Amino acid sequence: MFRKVLLLCALAVALTAGSAMAESKKIRVASDCTWPPMEFLSADKKPIGFSVDLLAELGKVLNVEFDIQNVPWDGIFSGVAAGKYDMVSSSTTITPERQKMYLFSSPYYDVVQSVVMPADKNIKDLSGLKGLKVGGQIGTTGIFVMEKAKVGAEVREYDDVGLAMKDLGNGRIDAVICDSNVATYYANVKEEYKGKLHVAYKTSEVEHLGFCLQKNDVKLQTLLNEGLKKLRANGKMAELVQKWMGE
Repeated sequence: MFRKVLLLCALAVALTAGSAMAESKKIRVASDCTWPPMEFLSADKKPIGFSVDLLAELGKVLNVEFDIQNVPWDGIFSGVAAGKYDMVSSSTTITPERQKMYLFSSPYYDVVQSVVMPADKNIKDLSGLKGLKVGGQIGTTGIFVMEKAKVGAEVREYDDVGLAMKDLGNGRIDAVICDSNVATYYANVKEEYKGKLHVAYKTSEVEHLGFCLQKNDVKLQTLLNEGLKKLRANGKMAELVQKWMGE
């Protein structure tokens, strides 16, 4: 009997240790760090931004480690689908098309699409872009919105929204379309564009951003949703929104 008790105790310890190891698992995260203030690189090339801080806080409440890797947008989803990464944390809009192929966490932030133009230019709606050159990051919802609108604009796709903004600042294109918080950052915060660019128009359709996972990874989805719920309850989510978005 004593031996049996010892064996049972040893088994319990092993199971507990296994559970602890599972809880402290390192989660591989793909993030295209070109989308300030959500995720971008610091001067020393380290990921910073709202979603980076968000993952750090999630790590604390969930007892897991998020290993963030800077991955170009055009290969970010295929990397998750192939199992190279566990999740995408890159201001990804939850769309019906993407939900057919991937699993998403609950939303953590909402945006609309915004059009950035030179300070002396304005439009009342997207039709005002007819005949103009409009830039956006390839594969993002800003590009999808322009394609759907069919207003007769010349849409130019860039690997990086920052490159589109640079072309706008240099007069090579007439406008850039991107997420509202990113548009505000470039127009109002980025020193080189202050007074030169402004947000000329915002669409009305709200987009929900979420973490993108492999289609069958319900366990990670449940874990992330639990963590997001805790951060809303303890006030950390509101703190991060205020820090990075000023809201």
